[in-house]
Amino acid sequence: MADVIRVPNAKIALSTASVYPERTPDAFELAARLGYDGVEIMVGADPVSQDIDVIERLSDHYEVPVLAIHAPCLLVTQRVWGRDPWAKLLRAQKAAERLGASTVVVHPPFRWQREYAREFETGLARMRDETDVTFAVENMFPLRARGNDVVPYAPDWNPIDHDFPQVTLDLSHTAVSGSDAMEMATKLGDRLAHLHLADGIGVTNKDEHLVPGRGNQPCAQILERLAGNGYSGLVVLEINTRKAASRTQRIDDLAEGLAFARLHLAASA
Repeated sequence: MADVIRVPNAKIALSTASVYPERTPDAFELAARLGYDGVEIMVGADPVSQDIDVIERLSDHYEVPVLAIHAPCLLVTQRVWGRDPWAKLLRAQKAAERLGASTVVVHPPFRWQREYAREFETGLARMRDETDVTFAVENMFPLRARGNDVVPYAPDWNPIDHDFPQVTLDLSHTAVSGSDAMEMATKLGDRLAHLHLADGIGVTNKDEHLVPGRGNQPCAQILERLAGNGYSGLVVLEINTRKAASRTQRIDDLAEGLAFARLHLAASA
């Protein structure tokens, strides 16, 4: 008897960060052209990424839904949407609700955000009680300085052993941290609500975000496991194309990432 291929209901989205140095509108255009199910908005320095009115018009124009919002949690976005981290999360929540996005991706607090870090778990729990939007805390990585690991996050760079009901697993970050991505996915179980699909080699402290299949992370195996488990979260291609020699190469990389995800996000039964 021939194997039956089961494809889960998980949607595949393009992170707007994947088209940098092109802009947010270009991400919508390329997502539509290549056949992505939607986009994840990386709220960052691009003014369009911060303007929900414009985002809504882009989504309507290209007929590409916004499936997730990545809150501005990076060092370089500390002043985007103000400096109060709770206000940023609330604004991301409201944006997600308005745009029909299911998920807000959030990083663990920085250690110097002491009050925010102290209240992070209880504060997220309180916000979850007030909305249907999922807050998925992303795994990060320690930094290496003079041969030592420095952890700039609190309670930790790794949310897996903490009381977060939903987690984003980033496969470039597992490469940097030297983590076993398959083991992390196993420990997370149903808490794995969101996947940032990328690859990495992990030899240096560089967060590479390679096209899946070009590094040493188990990207295919993770997708196949999720398919076998009937995963219903999002798979978001979050790769670095800033060094692409041309727009054609960038488009080819984005198409390759989508094809990889579609191929492996299936399971034999």
